[in-house]
Amino acid sequence: MARIIKFEKNDCAPCAQVSAYLDNKGIRYETVNPFDQPDLAAKFKIRTVPTVLVLDNEEVQQRIIGFKPEELATIAL
Repeated sequence: MARIIKFEKNDCAPCAQVSAYLDNKGIRYETVNPFDQPDLAAKFKIRTVPTVLVLDNEEVQQRIIGFKPEELATIAL
């Protein structure tokens, strides 16, 4: 089963849009603030928020940067 991580900040409007989209689709994900967990952010080379990663065995299968519903929809498939 894939692991989904969403990197976000609390005051980020696009981050809230991504959360609302994923919640509406019933997609389960982990939320990480890259400033609170810089080692994890560095491991996955997070440069901006929001960034959604789809992982399989800790390998990035998909990286979605920003609020892009057409790309986020592929997670639900």
